Amino acid sequence: MSDSSVSMSSHRKVRGWILLSDLTWLACSVAVTWFLRYGFAWRAMPWSAVQAFVLMLLESCLIWMVLCSSVDLTGSRVSWRTPAIISHLMLTVGGLMLTLLASAYLHRTYFSRLALGYFAAVTLCGFVLIRLAARRILDARNLSGTVRRVVIVGSGPIARETASRFSQHPELRCAVVGFLAPEDEYPGMFISESVTPVLHIPMCDVIESLRSRNVDELVFAASKNGEQRIAELMDECVKQGFAVSVVPQPYELYLSAPELMDLDGIPILRLRNSLAETKGRLWKRAMDVGLSIPLLLLSAPLILSAAVVLRSKKGRGFCREERYGWHGRRFWICRLNSARRGTDLPGYERILQHLSVTELPQLWNVLRGEMSLVGPRPEGIDRVRHYTEWHRRRLNVKPGMTGLAQVHGLRDQHALEDKTRYDLQYILHRSLFQDFSLLLQTLWTLAGRLRYLGEVGKPTANPVPEHPTSTSLAA
Repeated sequence: MSDSSVSMSSHRKVRGWILLSDLTWLACSVAVTWFLRYGFAWRAMPWSAVQAFVLMLLESCLIWMVLCSSVDLTGSRVSWRTPAIISHLMLTVGGLMLTLLASAYLHRTYFSRLALGYFAAVTLCGFVLIRLAARRILDARNLSGTVRRVVIVGSGPIARETASRFSQHPELRCAVVGFLAPEDEYPGMFISESVTPVLHIPMCDVIESLRSRNVDELVFAASKNGEQRIAELMDECVKQGFAVSVVPQPYELYLSAPELMDLDGIPILRLRNSLAETKGRLWKRAMDVGLSIPLLLLSAPLILSAAVVLRSKKGRGFCREERYGWHGRRFWICRLNSARRGTDLPGYERILQHLSVTELPQLWNVLRGEMSLVGPRPEGIDRVRHYTEWHRRRLNVKPGMTGLAQVHGLRDQHALEDKTRYDLQYILHRSLFQDFSLLLQTLWTLAGRLRYLGEVGKPTANPVPEHPTSTSLAA
């Protein structure tokens, strides 16, 4: 069995163990729910109540297995990020409870609403703890055990992104120990365990250098995987017993929905265009209208209070900014009158921007149909004019108030390349479940910013944090 097969087998094994732990915890949750609802009165309980709890357990296990097969609930797809894991589990446990209620109605079985509340709370807490414990166990095992040492061939954006993804998935048991760059990207071949220093290695000594560093696998993510020199290196690595994986090029293919087909020994990568906006997404518009109205009503006192303060200080409470929207249509977004990235802003304005209160008036743009609650953030005309064809794919859907890039901590001042990568991933996997999950993660992000309000009020400027994909990876 190849090292890549071992890696995927380890991934499936982790998912299997988490599913088994979930099913075990469901049985424990039913027992805890019984105790919380009825205490130790086992003999005094009617047989109908016992049947209801047994039915709850059986149906819960069946429904949860179906949910786990359709939605990633192990943490592997969301890079084990705690906010994403909790958001996913909150939605799926809520769906589980609704399904149990619907099933009880159809079977004419009585489920105590208090018991269901206990069951939901205990189940959710247990599922979250299982995944947090799994991440701790995987990290500890990788630190103390043997991991596969991986070298990324390439030095461009896709190479850095690939290295970042390996670091975010401890279940693969891989450690990126360096990059191998071809001559057209840097002078000479080299392997480095960080961006600098660079160790130059002649082409003829690459294999020996890989062996001396106990490298197990090479992942080819160079910009020209098909050129003769790279193909020769790939062939030589296979002959020497190294596991070899290839990231398809060009870079844009990484944002498609690939399907690998084996045509009598010829590997064919079939791509499905998932970035084009399909018509008739009524669920998206229904969610926007259904949520933006109560959100606008709830936030109206805060918006109006901030607008009154800004008007008294600056003469105007609101301002408009022109943006590009769906399919490149221009529109005006509404926001509170506070300069973006302004210098020497008073403390209250920095707090309004830090908590994104200045963007709440864009709920009106959502009601008008110019924006959505979730989607790529709209950008100004000057920046859109410099878009490449790859960047313009962000305009295939309506812009949003929040999105995948925002919950990863990226804001207006961050690099367009990084934001586009997350935005196109969202477009590729967009769904009603994903939108609700991102809204919950946004609340988590805003709650996390509350811890730094004291620092925000200080006059010192905050440096732009470096994106994780640009950091070096230690062995």
